Amino acid sequence: MFNTTLKPLLLSATLLATALITSLSSQAQSTTNNLHDSWNALLNKHVVAINHNHSTEVDYAAIQGDHTQLKTYLDSLSAVTQNEFDAWEKPKQLAFLINAYNAFTVELIVSNLGSKEPQNLKSIKDLGSFFSSPWSKAFVPLLGKTRSLDDIEHGLIRGSGKYNDPRIHFAVNCASIGCPALRGEAFTATELESQLQQQTVRFLSDTTRNFAQENTLNISSIFKWYGDDFEKGFRGAETLQQFLLQYSDALKLVPAQQKALRNNDMKVKFLDYNWDLNARQ
Repeated sequence: MFNTTLKPLLLSATLLATALITSLSSQAQSTTNNLHDSWNALLNKHVVAINHNHSTEVDYAAIQGDHTQLKTYLDSLSAVTQNEFDAWEKPKQLAFLINAYNAFTVELIVSNLGSKEPQNLKSIKDLGSFFSSPWSKAFVPLLGKTRSLDDIEHGLIRGSGKYNDPRIHFAVNCASIGCPALRGEAFTATELESQLQQQTVRFLSDTTRNFAQENTLNISSIFKWYGDDFEKGFRGAETLQQFLLQYSDALKLVPAQQKALRNNDMKVKFLDYNWDLNARQ
């Protein structure tokens, strides 16, 4: 016969084990988010919203004064092993990769300012050469390899096939005015979905870069360069038009324009891209 006096002991042991597992899970989540705390602090301090919060400017000169803090953060990213990364859930991985792309882009700008004032560096493209772009430079120690910014965006994020979320194009920042805003906070696993959604609405509702005019939809060249990413079934969107219709409110499309876009009767025009540095003036 089962000894009934053992029941309370077994129940206590079960509760203790459950509490321990919950605690370890919470600690793991906290550790992942804490990884980006110093980056979050730098963004809070040096990224300024402009253009009715549709865009941001970055105080690269001031970040230069906090360069040690930035480099410490970058070192912490570089210390993450491939095995650690692989054990994370997808939101943790994607937040990590977006933050890494943005932080190393800022590092590329700051480390090339030297004693110059930011206004003397007109564009990130100035950091490339005739034979290679700044995005192809291998200077990023990440997940056991020395990578380029292109490797992070086109290899680890887009090329992996894991994430299939075109909204990343409104989260990664190329240090240019034409880019979607550099978010003034770090991306985190727990907030990633809302952050990506906010960034998408923020960019699409910016009438300096995306706007409808009668039967023409004028949109950023991002949609030309990465058009295929918006046609891979994200929330059922098999075409760029279907993706944009999900954000008809942000684009301020009236019902007639929505219908025309849905029926592929609306002309789509890609606007010129502004590669000037998004530096705080």
